[in-house]
Amino acid sequence: NFRVDLSFYCFTRFDEIKEGDVVRHDGKRSDGYLEHIFKHAAKELFGMDVKEITYKTLKNKDFQEVTLEKDGETVLRFAAAYGFRNIQNMVLKMKKGKFLYHFVEVLACPGGCLNGKGQAQTEDGKPDKALLHQMEEVYAAIPVRLPETNLHVQKMYQDWLEGMDSKKVQEALHTKYSAVNETASNLDIKW
Repeated sequence: NFRVDLSFYCFTRFDEIKEGDVVRHDGKRSDGYLEHIFKHAAKELFGMDVKEITYKTLKNKDFQEVTLEKDGETVLRFAAAYGFRNIQNMVLKMKKGKFLYHFVEVLACPGGCLNGKGQAQTEDGKPDKALLHQMEEVYAAIPVRLPETNLHVQKMYQDWLEGMDSKKVQEALHTKYSAVNETASNLDIKW
């Protein structure tokens, strides 16, 4: 089984970070970690070094797919679903058993976090496209560093978690999922 260790993304000792230490993960914008996880999975599971990821736009620009092929067979299928309409469609397809992705990055805001309602807007309440483009350029200029190469993370594993594969890591950073029995209730949300 492949596992993604969420600790890389959750812990940093901010008290020791200086201005020049600011880095970002792989990705087009402020999206989540789809690109990093995809590249990591390709290397760990299939021994493939993926340098560049190509997104395939499906129904709209906020629902995109990334695949990895090996020997003519699709071995990884990831998706990025942004905005509630795409999230609803994804949940419906999952319920019907027609959603065949290994990983899905979900963001509530269409266009991702930089396009969120907390960002600058024009006077009529619409996203400021010029400012959004400028924020994307600033974000893209920040150097990329793999989370697992972060010295603060490595020190946390060594000092606090007692190693990468310790019992403490399993207890603190991993979880298991199981099927939930459906109940008939007026409180159930019907997507």
